[in-house]
Amino acid sequence: MGKYLLNDFIVREYVENALKEDVGFGDISTDYICANADLTKDFEVCLRSRQDGIFCGEDPFRIVFEVLSGNKVQVEFFVQDGDFIEKDKVLAKIKGNPRHILTGERLALNFVQRMSGISTYTRQFVDIIEPYQVSMADTRKNTPNFRLFEKYAAKVGGARLHRFNLSDCVMLKDNHIALLGGSIKDAVLKVKAYNSHAHKIEVECDNYEQVVEAISANVDIIMLDNMSLDKIKKCVNFINNRAIIEISGNVTLDNIEEYAKTGINVISSSAIIAKAPTLDLGFDYLG
Repeated sequence: MGKYLLNDFIVREYVENALKEDVGFGDISTDYICANADLTKDFEVCLRSRQDGIFCGEDPFRIVFEVLSGNKVQVEFFVQDGDFIEKDKVLAKIKGNPRHILTGERLALNFVQRMSGISTYTRQFVDIIEPYQVSMADTRKNTPNFRLFEKYAAKVGGARLHRFNLSDCVMLKDNHIALLGGSIKDAVLKVKAYNSHAHKIEVECDNYEQVVEAISANVDIIMLDNMSLDKIKKCVNFINNRAIIEISGNVTLDNIEEYAKTGINVISSSAIIAKAPTLDLGFDYLG
């Protein structure tokens, strides 16, 4: 798939900062060992999967070694982001100066393990709801300063991304509305006086009455937050395609199909990122 979000120059900046954090004033374990090792021969390892999953993170993995070695470490991938990988599959070979490979190993693995874990977990949700023409979306419950990679990984797993940051879309939640006295219609009208034509307006609704008010304000998206299935169905029937319907709150692999059957358009959940386990990948020494 296309490298959505991951421009090399942006990834490189993230990787450089991560290396500053990880390496500090020097990798003393590797430096001391390499002081007594033959560095004239290339060191070669492979990246191998230790469980099935969806691979993700090729670019940051590669750039870790580019930055450390000045493009002298060779990284050859046999898979692409989005590919299904089986346990014990060789995903890439890494060849070059052992100093650069050993120093970058853990950081490079951190990227691909975390990102592949998110893609793998996201795909489980997406596969369940695919027959119902419902989109899976993430939220802004991300790891600070790692959002770019988490959202990209969710996209690779099949999600359609929610807003990337606060400037992407107007999203009025209960506290926004409370600040203006509790009137959704009044809040939306005041926002429309400032809002760009390019930005949609979404309103979070906790009950049917709020949905009625949101529709009267001609909002673009209505989020049904933590509603029961019966209440969701009632709201869907009332909205009747007059707004995009999103549901959120306590979505799990066990209940997501029932939500998808209600006629909604989007299911958003922080779980696909926040609760995704890392995928077990590792380095094996080749010579």
